[in-house]
Amino acid sequence: MSEASTPSATETSRLPLLIYVLAAGVFLMGTAEFIVAGILPEIATDLGVSVADAGLMITVFAVGMIVGTPLMAIATLKLQRRLALSLSLVVFAIGHLVVALASSFPLVLGMRFVTALATGAFWAVAAVVAAKAVGPRRSSRALGIVLGGGMLANVIGVPLGAFAGQSVGWRGPFWALAALALVAVVPILKQVPIESGNAPVPSVKAEIAGLRDLRIWLVLGGAAIVCGSSLAAYSFISPLLTENTGMAPSAVPLVLLAYGVGALIGSNLGGALGTHRPYGVLFTAAAATFLVLVGLALFSHSPTATVLLVFLLGLFGMSTNPILIGKAVGYADEAPTLASALSTSAFNVGTAVGSWIGGIALESALGATGPVVVGAAIAALYFLPLSALVVRDRRAARESVVDAPTGEPDTVEA
Repeated sequence: MSEASTPSATETSRLPLLIYVLAAGVFLMGTAEFIVAGILPEIATDLGVSVADAGLMITVFAVGMIVGTPLMAIATLKLQRRLALSLSLVVFAIGHLVVALASSFPLVLGMRFVTALATGAFWAVAAVVAAKAVGPRRSSRALGIVLGGGMLANVIGVPLGAFAGQSVGWRGPFWALAALALVAVVPILKQVPIESGNAPVPSVKAEIAGLRDLRIWLVLGGAAIVCGSSLAAYSFISPLLTENTGMAPSAVPLVLLAYGVGALIGSNLGGALGTHRPYGVLFTAAAATFLVLVGLALFSHSPTATVLLVFLLGLFGMSTNPILIGKAVGYADEAPTLASALSTSAFNVGTAVGSWIGGIALESALGATGPVVVGAAIAALYFLPLSALVVRDRRAARESVVDAPTGEPDTVEA
C-alpha cells in the first residue's frame, strides 16, 4: 500500500505507537519528579544534610518545572520536535548521572533543577506531538494516555524506586533512570516523524501571539485550580490518615497506592470520554472533586470511607488534565508549544500554592482536616473558569458560522 493511501491516525480507531512511546517517556519523568520523597532519609544521611534540607530536592524540581517549562519550550522552538524530545532525554540522563556520582549537595540541587528543565521541555513538546499525531477530535484520548504515564509513575515507578533505593542505596534509582532515558532516545527518533520542510517555521512572536485567545488563560486557570485542590489535600494525606483516621504509618503507602491507581484510571478515562463530551467530563469531575473533598473532611475518621474517598480523589481530580491540555493546544492552533508548556507550569503552580496554603491550614485549629478544607474551597473555584470557557466557546462557534463563506463551518464542541 502506498503512503498516500495509508489511513491517517485520525481516520483509524487505534492510536499510533508513538503515543505509547511518549507515555513511556513521561513515565520516566514522573518517576524522577517524585522518587525523592521515598528515599529522603537515605539521601540526607549520605550527603550529611538534614531531612528537611534534603527535601529541597523536591522544591527545586518544582521551581524548575514552573519557570523552566515555558523557557525551554521557547529555547527548543526551532528544533525538530523529535530532536527536542531526544535532547531532553539526554540532558535528563546526564543530570541523573551527575546526581548519582555527586557528593556535593549544592551540585545535587543544581542537577535537580537542570533535570526539571529537561522534564518540562519533554512534557511540553510531547503534548504537542501527541495532539498533532491524532488530530483535534482524539487529542484528549491521546493526551490521557501520555499523561497516564505520569500517573503510572505514582503507582509503579515511585514505589519501585523507593524500594530499590532502600535496598541498594539511594543512588541506584538515579543510575537506572539515566540508563532508561538513554534507551528511550532510540524509539523517540524512530517514531516521531520528521517535520516537513514546507511547514511554517515556528517563531517566538507567533507563539506569544497564539496566547491572545482568552480561552487559553481560562484553561490555565482551570489547570492551576485542579492541581491546587487535589494536591492541597494529597500533600498532607499522611497526617490525616494517622491522626484522624487512626491508621498505622505502615498503612499510609497502601492508601497512596489507591490514590495512584485512581489517578491512572482517571487520566485515561477522562481522556477517552473527553474526546466526545469534554465539558460533560470537566463539569462532572469538578463537582465530584468538590464533593469528595467535602466528604473527606466530614468522614476522615472512618478508615473505609477515607480509603474510598482518597481513591475517588485521584480518579476525579486527575481526569480533567488531558482535556485541559488538549484545549490549550487546540486554542493556540498553529503555535501550540508555549500553550502546552504553560499548561504544565499552571499545574505546578497549583500544586505549589495548594500545598503551601494547605500547610498553613495544617497548623491552624482545623489540624489535619485543614488541608482538605482548603482543597474543597479551591475546588469550588473551578466552576468560574469552566463557565466562562463555555461562554467563550459558544461565542467563537457563532462567529465561525457568521464568518464562514461557504460550506460547513468548523464547529466548536461545547
